[in-house]
Amino acid sequence: MNMKMILPWVLVVALAIGAFALYSSKQKQGAELAQLRQQSEEAQKTQAADTKSQPAASEEELTQLRKDHDDVLRLRNEVRQLRDEKQQLARQAQAAQAAAANTQQQEQMQKLTVENQQLKVQTQVIQLRDQQNACINNLRQIDGAKQQFALESQKQRGALVSTDDLAPYFPNKAIPTCPGGGVYTLNQIGLSPICNIPGHVLPK
Repeated sequence: MNMKMILPWVLVVALAIGAFALYSSKQKQGAELAQLRQQSEEAQKTQAADTKSQPAASEEELTQLRKDHDDVLRLRNEVRQLRDEKQQLARQAQAAQAAAANTQQQEQMQKLTVENQQLKVQTQVIQLRDQQNACINNLRQIDGAKQQFALESQKQRGALVSTDDLAPYFPNKAIPTCPGGGVYTLNQIGLSPICNIPGHVLPK
C-alpha cells in the first residue's frame, strides 16, 4: 500500500527532474546557438569592415600616387623654368658684355678722336707759330736790305724801293716769301715792310 502510493510520486519527481534536465539542455543549446549566431554576425561584420577598408586603402594609395605624380610634374616644370631663366640670364649677360665692350670701344674711339683733334690743333698752332716766326724773320731781312740799299744808294726817308733794288742783297737774288702764303709790301725807305696776314708784323 505504501509502495503504491510512493511510486507515483517517485515517477512524478523523476519526470519533473527529466523535464527540468530537458529544459536546461534546451536552454543551454539555445544559448549556445545564440552565441554562435552572434559570433557569426560579428565575423560577418568584421569581414565586411575588412572588405571596406581594403578599397579605402587602395583609394588612399591612388590619391598618394596622383599627388606624387603631380609633384613630379611640378618639379619638372620648375626645373625647366629654372633652365630657361638660366639661359635667358646667360644671353642677357652676353648682351651686356657685348654692349659694355661696344660702349668701351666707342669711348676709346671718342677719346682717340678728341686726342687726334687736339693734336691737329696743337700741330696747326705750332705750324702757324713757325710760319709767323719765319715771316717775321723774312721781314727783318727785307728791312735790313732796305736800310743797306738806302745807305749805299744814298736814298732819303720816304724814297720808293722795288724788289729789283733789294734782290741783290739776298741769296740767289730772290726776295723771300711768306711761308703762310701772305703777300709782302716793301713800303718806302724809313717804313717797315709788312705782311697781309694778321700777326706777321715786325716788333717795334
